[in-house]
Amino acid sequence: MIGRLVGRLASKATDHVILDVGGVGYLVQIPLSTFYELPEAESPASLWIHTHVREDALALYGFLTERERSLFLMLIDVAGIGPRVALTVLSGIPPTDLVEALRGSDVRRLMAVPGVGKKTAERMVLELAEKASKFAGEPSAVRPAAVATEDVVSALVNLGYRKGDAERAVDGIGRAGAPKDFGDYLKLALKKLTGG
Repeated sequence: MIGRLVGRLASKATDHVILDVGGVGYLVQIPLSTFYELPEAESPASLWIHTHVREDALALYGFLTERERSLFLMLIDVAGIGPRVALTVLSGIPPTDLVEALRGSDVRRLMAVPGVGKKTAERMVLELAEKASKFAGEPSAVRPAAVATEDVVSALVNLGYRKGDAERAVDGIGRAGAPKDFGDYLKLALKKLTGG
């Protein structure tokens, strides 16, 4: 199993990267919390990896910190939550807010993430409230990257939000004084969409 990769960031998108390690390009799925922190393409980078093996596929999921990977592993332990939904949860709610939502039994906040219904959110709270306590108080720094507003809408659609809802969220933020970079814009749009 692959646990960590260190190499050159060949390409970077909001949901995946290609990490070149010794001439081999690894396609690694990532949450937005990791995307915000990664350097620009062609820069050195390292990711903590979860190797997910199914009978028909082998997938790599990457995280900038061990904390993110631990939260991901905690999420996929819940029945009905696979790696894709776990990434969507980590992309829709910043790690610190996720921990607080779980500890505070905030089912409504969890349901605001695409792909998480009421039963799944309730199951998450039931199974993870106590486990999430070990993450309380840990810092989660974010350094955003610069990009245009249509990219923010595209990123939200890729996360599972309807295009109309994503456009309304982005437009609403723009009228209130748009942030100057992609990361801030996307975080505000996610907060608006998830009611955070």
